[in-house]
Amino acid sequence: MYAFTTRSDFTRKPSMTTSRIAFIGLGTMGYPMAGHLANAGHTVTVYNRTTAKAEQWTQTYTGQLALTPADAAQDADFIFTCVGNDDDLRQVYSGENGILSNVKAGAILIDNTTASAEIARELSALAAEQGVHFLDAPVSGGEAGAVNGCLTVMVGGDEATFERAKPVMDCFAKATTLMGDTGFGQITKMANQLCIAGVLQGLSEAITLAQSAGLDIEKMTEVLKHGAAGSWQLENRAATMANNSFDFGFAIDWMRKDLGICFDAAEKRNVDLPLAKQVDAKYAELQQRGYSRADTSVLIKQFDDESR
Repeated sequence: MYAFTTRSDFTRKPSMTTSRIAFIGLGTMGYPMAGHLANAGHTVTVYNRTTAKAEQWTQTYTGQLALTPADAAQDADFIFTCVGNDDDLRQVYSGENGILSNVKAGAILIDNTTASAEIARELSALAAEQGVHFLDAPVSGGEAGAVNGCLTVMVGGDEATFERAKPVMDCFAKATTLMGDTGFGQITKMANQLCIAGVLQGLSEAITLAQSAGLDIEKMTEVLKHGAAGSWQLENRAATMANNSFDFGFAIDWMRKDLGICFDAAEKRNVDLPLAKQVDAKYAELQQRGYSRADTSVLIKQFDDESR
């Protein structure tokens, strides 16, 4: 697993000004993302459903914890959310002691959750009623990207709001891009997850064939990464897949959740996703074999003897 670094281990990313920030959700991604914001000099208040995780965060970084999303949001200029799914978002925004019950006028709400485009539009409308702004801003780059502050952020929303928020998001990102109106960030993330599913299926097949012939996988990776087959998954996962190592990264439980969002969106648009559905079915089988928390690259185990 990637080790969480302490405040002294980070290189601070410069920020034009410092702001009061709330960060809701300290999971695998949110924990280090909030840390980068604190280490950039912002005043950060965190909330997590499990209070012990928020207490741990405050022992690692400079900041304070709140006991409800509403308390965290009080007086914040920017409010980040990074939770599990659409229902979790409704709870932290509109539930009892939710963000929208205690947000100040003019604040910017930034949701980094991978969720549906519909929930993004729903929350944006609710935010507008409160006189605040909303951006859907899912991220890609995995746990390593979050820890190292080099995530890709794909954003939907108003351009003026995006320009105000971009320097803050850049604290944990290597690329932050406005993709279009509200919901377009989530649509872009869907495309990202579909690409990953396809690449991992191809990589699983390629490694299985190469190993059956006795090919050196590290040498193969070094050659292929410079050609048309080059990809992040090839460079970062081929060796670990070949070595049967999957105890890290993005769990297939979460990938199947994301693919479900893709399937719902595709159905509404009469779009077929045959390869993604094939991969999802293989992930379902792997869940039954006990690999629910394994990295998505465990897809290669569809070809091992145990699966036959």
